Amino acid sequence: MEERAALLKPVNQSNKTPSIKSAQREKVYVLDTNVLIHDPNSLLNFEEHRVVIPMTVLEELDKLKSGKSHIATDCRMAIRLIDKVLGHASPEQVEAGVPIPRAGQTEGTLSVLMPRMEGMSDICLPEHLNDNKIINDVVALKERDPNRRYVLVTKDINMRLKARACGIDSEDYHNDQLVSDIRQLTQGYYEVSGSFWDRVSQVETVQEGSETFHRISHGLLVSEILGEEVFPNQYIIDEMGFVGRVQSVGEGVVTILHLKHDALMSQQAWGLQPINIHQAIALHLLLDPDISLVTLTGAAGSGKTILALAAAIEMTVEQRRFNKIIATRSTPPLAEDHGFLPGTEEEKMDPWLGAINDNIEALHLNDENPSGSIQYVKERANIQFKALNYIRGRSFQKSLIMIDESQNLTPHQMKAIITRAGEGSKVVCLGNLAQIDTPYLSATSSGLTFMTERFKGFNAGGSVQLNGVPRSQLAEYAESHL
Repeated sequence: MEERAALLKPVNQSNKTPSIKSAQREKVYVLDTNVLIHDPNSLLNFEEHRVVIPMTVLEELDKLKSGKSHIATDCRMAIRLIDKVLGHASPEQVEAGVPIPRAGQTEGTLSVLMPRMEGMSDICLPEHLNDNKIINDVVALKERDPNRRYVLVTKDINMRLKARACGIDSEDYHNDQLVSDIRQLTQGYYEVSGSFWDRVSQVETVQEGSETFHRISHGLLVSEILGEEVFPNQYIIDEMGFVGRVQSVGEGVVTILHLKHDALMSQQAWGLQPINIHQAIALHLLLDPDISLVTLTGAAGSGKTILALAAAIEMTVEQRRFNKIIATRSTPPLAEDHGFLPGTEEEKMDPWLGAINDNIEALHLNDENPSGSIQYVKERANIQFKALNYIRGRSFQKSLIMIDESQNLTPHQMKAIITRAGEGSKVVCLGNLAQIDTPYLSATSSGLTFMTERFKGFNAGGSVQLNGVPRSQLAEYAESHL
């Protein structure tokens, strides 16, 4: 036993440079609980490598699987996938690794890491925390099998630091992270100094009804002018007053819809007019009947919610394009089980959807009877407040689905919500990537970032990053100085 315990003592490798032979060792990925919650299908994304799930992780999934919260649903999905892969494998087969089937091919294996034997005193970390138990189990596994390279995959940065201190390689789960720096995220528009047309040598301009289109055959030229790749429904704004919207990109031709600056600034939605050009192009996207997905990002007070709400009411009450408005948002983990709150679903969601009510009030402040106007709008627009936990499995037809605070959703959760949109529906996602409250999420791994990048080539989708803080002079000063 003493000899066995001695083998568990971690080796500090912080000053060692991995040899070529070490780098070529077989990789084994050990998944933490938060990775499986973040993406229940994550064990399928490690290609030909071996994937190990500690018994402690299975126990945590079991404790979290009950209820109607997002976390409980994701835990159940992860458990079902693990069960599907392991099937009727014997304990010996599970220990050796069960092949993971992918699209008719078998690549990589899945196994379960059993806890260390009780009574072993020489451990790396005290075992009062599950994180420490997992790290100790990996340390023991590494000592037993030094010919493999074990990598702990976790969204918890503190757990990664502790693992490294114990001589275990660790990394974040990056499979659904499309940008490494948030500054790489598309803004939805290109701001050109001087005149855009001074840089274009050849263009074909055509008139189709009341609309003017510019076709530039050298699509690469446009990318060179703008300094990045061009996608549909992105806007071009220059200092001479030109505003254009990229209508299509294909076969080397970029087609740009010419928009009049004054017309954009004079748009109205339920009495609301844009304050700056960024709000104007956002409203242009929101009101476009051919656009089924709009993403608005920006600082607190930049006008995301009030623009989206005004456009939603306009399209539902005046234009009658939608039968109802579904308002929802990410709620804090402690609030995911709404059963303890009294009242209807709307009343239960009111503490977290207060911003929606605030903006409905702001749109009717100057009415003779604001409270009557607010009640009238809620009834006519059929505004329904829904908890995200109860949206899964639903299908909303001819509805405008507005998701507030969507920066707090994982890519998997974002997909689960957007796929609820049925025929004739439109989804509007609002968020501020500087205000993420969900543990283990960052601006680069947020579902809002993931979705914005994935949909930037979607012909029926668009995104705009709003600038400025028109909420008030105080809000603008606080945003830039605090």
